[in-house]
Amino acid sequence: MKVVKNLMIVAFAALVSVSAMADGGKKGLVSIAPVALKVDAKASTFNWLGKKVTGEHNGTIGIQSGSLVVNGGKLQGGEFTIDMKTIKCLDLTDAGYNAKLVGHLTTPDFFDVANFPTAKLNIKKATLKSGSNYDLTGELTINGVTQPINFPAVVSVDAKGATTATAKFEVDRTKFGSKFGSKSFFESIGDKMIYDNFQVDVKIVAAK
Repeated sequence: MKVVKNLMIVAFAALVSVSAMADGGKKGLVSIAPVALKVDAKASTFNWLGKKVTGEHNGTIGIQSGSLVVNGGKLQGGEFTIDMKTIKCLDLTDAGYNAKLVGHLTTPDFFDVANFPTAKLNIKKATLKSGSNYDLTGELTINGVTQPINFPAVVSVDAKGATTATAKFEVDRTKFGSKFGSKSFFESIGDKMIYDNFQVDVKIVAAK
């Protein structure tokens, strides 16, 4: 009887222990929630490169605001607004030519800044491929036109949650209504052709 009694005590203790662990596991379970990090507009950069048959031009555009969403040290999504009024050309040293180019870029021929002063990139899905390499899927809005976009990015999240994302990709301007100098629409344009795609090189820095 003593042996049976001892076995019953051990079994009861084990049952209590398992129940406590299960209950404690539920109560003590750490729930990881998405955290929106504010984009540091001053530390972030947005560079552009446009090419034509006879050359190319490059410059910058300012980032107005935005956020990146991280969860458990991994990027989940985000969005940021680009201030199209801040378009600059960096390669033309002649002030007159520089101002002429920038002025043209802000017209409906390229980016209708008067009517659409901002552009937006909304990252709806971030798929971790390996290490810090992601495949990002979202929507890009320029000139009031929204188009789907997909591009690779490298994302790093430090111990304090501060996040840096870098990406380089191409954008087809004609999908956003910018057809000036495009051979896709003006076949006989010759050496005045401006390529449809322009390159974007972005660095986004965000923290709590």
